Amino acid sequence: MTQQSESTSSRSATDAGVPVDPRPSRPAQATPPVEPIHPIHPTHPTHSIHSIHSIHSIHPTHSNHPIRPLPPLPPLPPLPPPPSPRPLGEGRRWPRSFADRLTAPLPGVQAFARFAREGATRPDAEGLADIPLLPFEPGPLPRPAATDIAVTWVGHASWVVGIGGLTVLTDPVWSRRILGIPARITPAGVAWAALPRVDAVVISHNHYDHLDAPTLKRLPRETPLFVPAGLGGWFRRRRFRCVTELDWWEATELGGVRFDFVPAHHWSKRTLTDTCRSLWGGWVLTDPAGRKLYFAGDTGYGHWFTEIGRRHPGIDLALLPIGAYDPRWWLSDVHCDPEEAVRAITDLGASRLAPMHWATFLLSAEPVLEPLTRVRRAWTEKGHHRDDLWDLPVGASRVLGSAGERSEQAALTERAGRAESTEQAGRLS
Repeated sequence: MTQQSESTSSRSATDAGVPVDPRPSRPAQATPPVEPIHPIHPTHPTHSIHSIHSIHSIHPTHSNHPIRPLPPLPPLPPLPPPPSPRPLGEGRRWPRSFADRLTAPLPGVQAFARFAREGATRPDAEGLADIPLLPFEPGPLPRPAATDIAVTWVGHASWVVGIGGLTVLTDPVWSRRILGIPARITPAGVAWAALPRVDAVVISHNHYDHLDAPTLKRLPRETPLFVPAGLGGWFRRRRFRCVTELDWWEATELGGVRFDFVPAHHWSKRTLTDTCRSLWGGWVLTDPAGRKLYFAGDTGYGHWFTEIGRRHPGIDLALLPIGAYDPRWWLSDVHCDPEEAVRAITDLGASRLAPMHWATFLLSAEPVLEPLTRVRRAWTEKGHHRDDLWDLPVGASRVLGSAGERSEQAALTERAGRAESTEQAGRLS
């Protein structure tokens, strides 16, 4: 998502309707109901598998022809070796366009015409009534040990991540307003002045609600920035001196933490003339002990989740978007809904889900509290453990230590106890 002109360009290009048979119905005899076969989406390999399963599940009595068993699916190709980390700040040349990476076509004239007739970009009055109930509980930032993974939700796709002793910001947006959409409906969950030294920043793509120039101007120009291929020039023009651009499935390292750039079902655009001129994606951060955090950025649901999980097994925590999904026919290609985010956890093989991309900016038509209620229901229905859903309020934190997860208050209490013990030992010595 980005400014309104960008938001409208990011929606699905197809209006998937059900064809109607023009012939009159036959009153003579009733036929048993047949389970519908869903269309196969050509750009999503997993959709083909799901459709095969739907065909295979038809009961044989529904047809006069016996159904032959399907041949076994071919084995997955072997995993490529992990890429060697690329040098920080490396200068590189990129293709002029990344449009060949799109997993769904951008909208055409018919889609825009339909959106003009029936689309909605904001919740109605009833959907806005729950804004005062949005969870907002800012607290002190945890001080994680080097062996901990700590996350604090600032709002939208902005997190303060502590991993491997580093403080990393994801898609930092502290501005009250961004171009083309109303002001944020919850404040930033962490005051900028309360941040520790920022060791690195990761950017998922160039839409205005993920790449915020006023926020980035607050950073020292020597801050290491990890950005998608083709986006480095934007930062260098603003005099940032350590900008590392990566393609999908490439990696770099900083302070013992590995940063892998991975695909997403999305797109990029910031001006009228730069559609898909830079790449888009997510990040897998791996600490020296091998524990992994996945930040998805902006993405629709699709086959990339399975491949990310295959190449990065054992993801401990996935930060996934759950909002900005309605109307579905318009946004499904580029934004997960809550149920899809829960499904993605299985595809990824991730242990925990921390929802994001909701309760901050009004980007679409769903009621403001609906993403939270739906993700909680879907999580329960799938049988996941409730403690593994980190549905944090804006401003809240959670810590995953070497012995398991803790709330920010537990982490602070433990730290305070250690400091007090050290002070007492010093007095006794």
